[in-house]
Amino acid sequence: MKLPRGVSADRLIRLLQTLGYVAIRQNGSHIRMKHPGPPVHSITVPAHKELKTGTLHSILTEVSQMRSVVIDELARDL
Repeated sequence: MKLPRGVSADRLIRLLQTLGYVAIRQNGSHIRMKHPGPPVHSITVPAHKELKTGTLHSILTEVSQMRSVVIDELARDL
């Protein structure tokens, strides 16, 4: 699987919102998002114009495990 390059935080947040995540707060350049569950899950997204691929991979991996979605589908939807 190859992750797309140049993904902004806004695109990732829109994807997470389609999965049921809601932005609950922002502290500086980090946005905290929460899924009501089950299981309840929170994740932090850095509000950058372009996310590093390692950061994007880490977030997508965690979301795919918690929401039982294949990571390839998440990457494709970006």
